[in-house]
Amino acid sequence: MPDRIPILLLVRELHVGGNERDVAKLARYLDPDRFEPHVGCFLPSGERRAELDAAHVPILHLPVRSLRNRTALDGARVLRSYLRRHNIQLLHAFDAPTSIYAVPLARLFRVPVVLSSHLYFRFLTSARDSLALRVVDHLAHRIVVNSQAVRNHLMEDFHIPAERLFVAYNGVETDAFFPRPEAPPPFLRDASLVIGSLCVLREEKRLELLLEAFAKVRQREPRMRLLIVGDGYMREKWMALRDALGLAETCRFETSTSNVPFWMRCMDVFVLPSRSEGFPNSLLEAMACGCAAVASNVGGIPELVEDGRTGLLFRSGDSSDLARQLAVLIENPELRRQLGAAAAVRARECFSMETAARRMRKFYDSLLVAGRVS
Repeated sequence: MPDRIPILLLVRELHVGGNERDVAKLARYLDPDRFEPHVGCFLPSGERRAELDAAHVPILHLPVRSLRNRTALDGARVLRSYLRRHNIQLLHAFDAPTSIYAVPLARLFRVPVVLSSHLYFRFLTSARDSLALRVVDHLAHRIVVNSQAVRNHLMEDFHIPAERLFVAYNGVETDAFFPRPEAPPPFLRDASLVIGSLCVLREEKRLELLLEAFAKVRQREPRMRLLIVGDGYMREKWMALRDALGLAETCRFETSTSNVPFWMRCMDVFVLPSRSEGFPNSLLEAMACGCAAVASNVGGIPELVEDGRTGLLFRSGDSSDLARQLAVLIENPELRRQLGAAAAVRARECFSMETAARRMRKFYDSLLVAGRVS
């Protein structure tokens, strides 16, 4: 085996999103004396591309536009050539499209270690993808999950043996995400308190609950503001709801930005009202920045937020319960400070990117030591 082990990490694209960020971070933080990381994707442009280029991580473009046309065959030829040319010893696919596509090919091309990731609850996928992932479940040597909740989901609902699942919590870059005062943008300068959220604006994020809860509590502190940062197909619908609730003057939508730490530090309270989460990066990053966190009690969130110690949890789908928790924080500045400080400590001590990279190195090494796994 070479001194530096060539490995290939796969993700559909290099834009914003949890999987994309996980791949880019891992490629940059893995021990460079032990591993030679490569990143493969179908769409090679996006915000993560600059990070990988700056770290001199080679990027493989697989020219796959669909799994049902000739480009899938073209991509297979490119993948086979790349695997052989670089002597790739481990292939790790991080999302459903690359797992469905590359895991069977990697087994066919005899890559010694082939891994998939499952970082969410499978009911979010289409019926077709869910069926394909059942095949991947049997072909991958191991399946990486990002919380005990997802592990239990795959064991109980899809009967995957426990020994084939490996829990690897997401990591946060604490040199970028940490508490620090920021000069707010003009529209927040007169705010007495900022409640906010940052995420891709998809239906499962349930930001209508945040808008409804904020409308219920805004009279408790008339100078507080609601800040929503992100973009996605639900943006227009949620902006319309904002206007219908009479929040146009107190709620601001900002599009996606690469300056995530800045926006996190502009928020006193960070809210994640999702109906489904594996182990959310945005919540972890907000905690690292010292925000008082309020999140729905679903998926892996309780593994991150210790209710009453490093944040507050509310009943999923219940805007009144969310409003109750927001009211507690609005009326108790000292509690906000305590929760935010404890959250930053927990993020730094338990979920740093250095910790996550060491965990993954040990896992990769355990599979590579024999050169092939069963």
